[in-house]
Amino acid sequence: MLLITPRTRGICKKKSDLFPGRNSFYYLCPQLDWNLMKKLLLLVFLIGTTAFHTQGKIREKRSIVRLETAMGNIRIALNDETPVHRDNFLKLVSEGFYDGTLFHRVVKDFVIQAGDPDSKQAPGGKILGEGGPGYMLAPEIDLPFQYHKRGAVAMARENDANNPDRLSNGSQFYIVWGKKYRPRELAFAWTALKGGVYGDFETNREMEQEYLTTGGTPGLDGGYTVFGEVIEGLNVVENIQSTATDSHDRPQTDIVILHAVVEQKSKKAGTTGKRQHLPGLY
Repeated sequence: MLLITPRTRGICKKKSDLFPGRNSFYYLCPQLDWNLMKKLLLLVFLIGTTAFHTQGKIREKRSIVRLETAMGNIRIALNDETPVHRDNFLKLVSEGFYDGTLFHRVVKDFVIQAGDPDSKQAPGGKILGEGGPGYMLAPEIDLPFQYHKRGAVAMARENDANNPDRLSNGSQFYIVWGKKYRPRELAFAWTALKGGVYGDFETNREMEQEYLTTGGTPGLDGGYTVFGEVIEGLNVVENIQSTATDSHDRPQTDIVILHAVVEQKSKKAGTTGKRQHLPGLY
C-alpha cells in the first residue's frame, strides 16, 4: 500500500512520476513508518466508534407517557436509570390507573402533584393526598444525574418523620416548576441539605447551571426519586401551577387527567420483572 504524504526524507517516488503532468509537491512513500500508520488508523477507528456509540445513546428510545388534560397534553420521558419506578409508572398507566384522577395539589413556583386514586370524582373541598395503590417503592435516588430541575418528574412520599427510608408512594407523582436561583441562594440550599438528614451528596456544574438559568427545586434533592422529565407541554405545567387553589393547595377548578397513554417503551422497560414494592401505608 502506498500513501500520499508531504515531501520527506527517505526513498519516495515523486507523485509526478506516477501522475505525469501533476505538481510533484506530494510523494508516494512505500517505506512509510507503519507504526505511525497503525496509530493513525486506530485513532480514526476509535473516533468513529465513539461517535457511533454517542449517537446511539442520544437516539436510544426512552419510555414516553402522555398525560391528556383539558389544559393540554404533557409528554414525559422516563429514566431507565430508575427501572423500578419506570416500570411501575408504565404499568399503572397501562392499567388506566391515572385516568380521571386530579392534579390535587398545586403550589405556585414549586410543584404540581397528581396520582391519588381518591381524587377521582372527589367532591369540592375534600382534602386529598393520602391515597395510593397499596404499596410503596424502594428509593432510586440518582444524584447528580437525576435532580429537581424544572420539568423533572418525581414520586411523592410521606415525610421524613414517618418515612425515614424515603420510600416512594406507589402512584402519586409531582412535576417540578420551581424558580431560578441566585448563586448564593443555591449554595445555601445545598449546604442546608448536605448537613441535614440526607447526609452528603454529589452535585455538579450541570445541576448548578440548570438551577441558575432554568430553575427548579434544589431543596428536594436527595430526598425523593426523580424518574422522568417533561419533554413536551412544559407550558401546560406552567399554566397549572399558576391556577388558583384553596387553603389545602387543591385547585379551585378541578384539573383532571382525562387519559394517560404509553406512547412507547424503551428496550429496557419491563426488565425489573416482578414489581419491587413493599406493603405500604396506603
